[in-house]
Amino acid sequence: MGLPKERHSGYSLKKEELKGSILRDLTAENISSGIIASTLVMTGPALIILQAASAGGFTDQQTINWMFAVYFFGGVYSILMPLLYRIPITGGHSITGAAFLATVTAHYSYPELIGGYLMSGLLIFLVGISGLFTKIIGWVPKEVIASMLGGLVAGYVVKLVPAIQEMPVVGGAALISFLLFTRYVKKFPPVLAAVAVAFAVLFLTADLIPAKEIEYFLPSIQTPEFSWMGLVTIALPLAMLILSNDAAPGIGALESEDFKPPIRKIVSSSGVFSVITGLFGGQCANIAGMMSAICAGPDSGPREKRYMGAVVSGAITIVFGIFAWKIVPFIQSLPQAFVSLLAGFALIGVLHSSLQMGFSENRYRLSALAAFIVTLSGVSFLHISAPVWGLIAGAVLARTAERQCSEGTKE
Repeated sequence: MGLPKERHSGYSLKKEELKGSILRDLTAENISSGIIASTLVMTGPALIILQAASAGGFTDQQTINWMFAVYFFGGVYSILMPLLYRIPITGGHSITGAAFLATVTAHYSYPELIGGYLMSGLLIFLVGISGLFTKIIGWVPKEVIASMLGGLVAGYVVKLVPAIQEMPVVGGAALISFLLFTRYVKKFPPVLAAVAVAFAVLFLTADLIPAKEIEYFLPSIQTPEFSWMGLVTIALPLAMLILSNDAAPGIGALESEDFKPPIRKIVSSSGVFSVITGLFGGQCANIAGMMSAICAGPDSGPREKRYMGAVVSGAITIVFGIFAWKIVPFIQSLPQAFVSLLAGFALIGVLHSSLQMGFSENRYRLSALAAFIVTLSGVSFLHISAPVWGLIAGAVLARTAERQCSEGTKE
């Protein structure tokens, strides 16, 4: 009689302890990072999806399916992975993937696109379980990865200047708030203060007129159509973009902050979630590069608690996916300069820590510089984006031209 009670009591205690530890790990800093990361993926990327849907002549129901799938399943990924590994593995969808689809949706039928999404997810899964991605990342020095990340986010931070010039009142108020909180209010994240002030001033000074509302449709499973052409022209480029623009920078951001991400599981789970998302009409759900960089960065507070930033981001993203049909018209009304302003403030800390790690030592100065410059250039060749070319350039130099120098330093 007593033994079952004891077991039940211990189980309940364990659940309470788990819940308590999660709540204790919530801080102002990681909540701030989660809000900013989710805001980043809910603004510009949402507009890109709407543009792609419009270019492809999607119906309202197909558009709702797309928006629901990428944000709902991206949010679920962003909650499950951090809770499993206690690392800020932040989920979302591929911004560059959506941008790529904006150029091809007009040339394929809707079922062909769905088939391409499913094959893309399967390719990502196979790359993940094969361990190939793990070996590639392990071959690249941390300094090169950090410099690549610095080059990737520098473009976003630089856009702060023209954004403030275009919106001097909103941008100026946000900048002053950021500096004041950095100097005088240490316990409150300056980035969150800047974002809150920016929104407040925008609402007071701008006349935001929401676009026409979309009628709600219950999300449903879509019917795919598979073809060799879809594999070559949709699935392959999409998979490469996700691996290069999201998986590589996301894992790089985690490693640059001295986390030890389970690379094979991150990539293969991104493939599984992308297949599920594809069934509902979305291109992917995976580790998000920029969002992981934000949640893993120093502005997210104590390192061991940063994973909660990803959880917060995931929860907000899920809500956005469910209510996207209501929220999207508001997002469409935000000025582009304001979106650039949010992204710039969000990534200042990431840029600083990336540059510090990439260039603080002398072992791989040339390699780190090459990775930074190539990534910053934004060049794309053979459907492979600048961050991957930056990693390749930096890794090759590190293993050839600077190999002797690094070996001499170790001695």
